[in-house]
Amino acid sequence: MRHGRDSDDPVITERLVKLTDEQGLEAIAEMWAESPARSLPGALWRLYALRAATVQDPERISVYFRAGKDTAQVSNVVAGAAEPPGAEEMRTMADAILSGAFDGEFDVALERSAAFCRVVALGQATIADGAEHGNEATQASSRATRTSS
Repeated sequence: MRHGRDSDDPVITERLVKLTDEQGLEAIAEMWAESPARSLPGALWRLYALRAATVQDPERISVYFRAGKDTAQVSNVVAGAAEPPGAEEMRTMADAILSGAFDGEFDVALERSAAFCRVVALGQATIADGAEHGNEATQASSRATRTSS
């Protein structure tokens, strides 16, 4: 963290953001997954996990984000997604949120990630509620609300 914040070099920031692309999320998990949420390692773990989920399936995250953005209008604005929020916009936003931890204000990065999570969670709930009225209501609703991303 200190190395990223001490440097104005965008290459270093990009390398830190894409750390899990090269090392794998498991490497970060080994170091920080057990850390309390209110600690620096715990907060960074959650930022990396959020980015990894978004990079792994940006289309699904964009569907959830679109479904939740009107319900969570304030959070949508704080998260800072481009319109329309498609798969590439979700990847870009996840990178921007994590890079803010290294080259911006850390509290703003945390606020943006929390807003992003609120919008996605509301989108998942909205889709699950809609599925309750479909043919496979119970199974689809249960799956949509129990997945981690």
